[in-house]
Amino acid sequence: MTSISLDSATLAGIDVDAIVIGVAPAEAGPAPAAGSADLDRALDGRLAEALGALGATGKAGEVTKLPALGAVAAKVVVAVGLGEKPAAEDVRRAAGAAIRSLAGTARVAVALPAPEGAGPAEGVEAVALGALLGAYSFDSYRTGGEHKSPVAEIRLVGPASGEAAEAAVERARTIAASVRLVRDLVNTPPSHLSPEDLADEAERVAGEAGLSIEVLDEKGLVEGGYGGIAGVGQGSVNPPRLVRLGYTHPEASKTLALVGKGITFDSGGLSLKPAEAMDWMKSDMGGAAAVLGALAGIAGLAPKVNVVGYLAIAENMPSGTAQRPSDVLRVYGGKTVEVLNTDAEGRLVLADALVRSGEDSPDLIVDVATLTGAQLVALGTRTTGVMANDDDAREKVVAAAERAGEPSWGMPLPAELRKGLDSAVADIANISGERWGGMLVAGTFLKEFVPDGVRWAHLDIAGPAFNKGEPYGYTPKGGTGAAARTLIQIAEDVAAGIL
Repeated sequence: MTSISLDSATLAGIDVDAIVIGVAPAEAGPAPAAGSADLDRALDGRLAEALGALGATGKAGEVTKLPALGAVAAKVVVAVGLGEKPAAEDVRRAAGAAIRSLAGTARVAVALPAPEGAGPAEGVEAVALGALLGAYSFDSYRTGGEHKSPVAEIRLVGPASGEAAEAAVERARTIAASVRLVRDLVNTPPSHLSPEDLADEAERVAGEAGLSIEVLDEKGLVEGGYGGIAGVGQGSVNPPRLVRLGYTHPEASKTLALVGKGITFDSGGLSLKPAEAMDWMKSDMGGAAAVLGALAGIAGLAPKVNVVGYLAIAENMPSGTAQRPSDVLRVYGGKTVEVLNTDAEGRLVLADALVRSGEDSPDLIVDVATLTGAQLVALGTRTTGVMANDDDAREKVVAAAERAGEPSWGMPLPAELRKGLDSAVADIANISGERWGGMLVAGTFLKEFVPDGVRWAHLDIAGPAFNKGEPYGYTPKGGTGAAARTLIQIAEDVAAGIL
């Protein structure tokens, strides 16, 4: 993983291969941001002029490179646009975009200003986290070629120093490692990440982070009455798993339960997906990966809250043993579900885990899942849909996500949608006969399995979990690590009494 540290050297003399500075839009052309004065003097006060000649505008995320030509120790200066009045997320994305553009470079100095209204330590954290998230590449299956490795060493140059700044860097390291874990898991091909493999990875992470862990195999799931997970997994040669992780703090007074959908590959089962909708379904375990990554980060940050995490893991495949449309499953706790579409499987595995999480007496349950294509239709590829059984909880979860830097939007759960899930033979059907509002229907289904009297929020990350387009900001192509930062922030908000 890329190393990162604070450095008190001047930009003109620092021994690195490249320097990153910020640039903002101004009437007279691009304006170098605070922190670049030393560099400007070394360039005879012509930094803004040079950037303008190269077409730089200061627009958010814009990257402009210019050769230093011996004026400073570094060979290249990279100016990244901050936009007007940059907030924390603007600074994070700018740092990530700059570091991504320098892939193949060994050592980089970064001198970006703090976000508008933020203190020095907050600024350090924003820059450090954005830079570390931008320094990512999934190389496990590469054997060579022209691929460039991420920046190896990042030095943060600026006015912030001391214990607060060092703590900010360490916090950024912890959160970035959590996101990196999620990205790696989502990017791993299903041939190398069966339900058992994912459960094994959870055991490894738990051991390193000091988390408690329990794993139910296929026999334990059947004996325990987990009909949702067992039913979805019965068509695959790779049997399902349910993982329970636990983090405890001796001063905690509240408990947060996190539940993640972990479909390691989703073919749709007998309700087979079309080929063009299947190639990225290795990402259908993004919710479980986010819960695992978040638990690792929470253990590192040690907020005063108890957190349990459930990974509901299965592979959804068609075969002679697969569940059929019109089958009836008995979910943990006894409620029966008529399966009208085997491609609506995520809600089935989540139902088991939601009911089970109630036994931990949580003050709040948050589930996260790549649940519906309807989420992409409604909110696009970058915005998480947030639903809840409590309006205040929903808005506070949205606020937590925004502070963490992950766009989200609160969505309703209209009561009239429940009737569409009525079954002629069971307590509830897994899909509605109506075509419309699929994301909300799925949330309405999950709500039926939330323990009475417990606040609950549901995060649909179907689009945000996997970037099929070009990289942007600190976000790579492929697995994005979506929701891990949000879940960490939620845990801290519960600990602080905000949520």
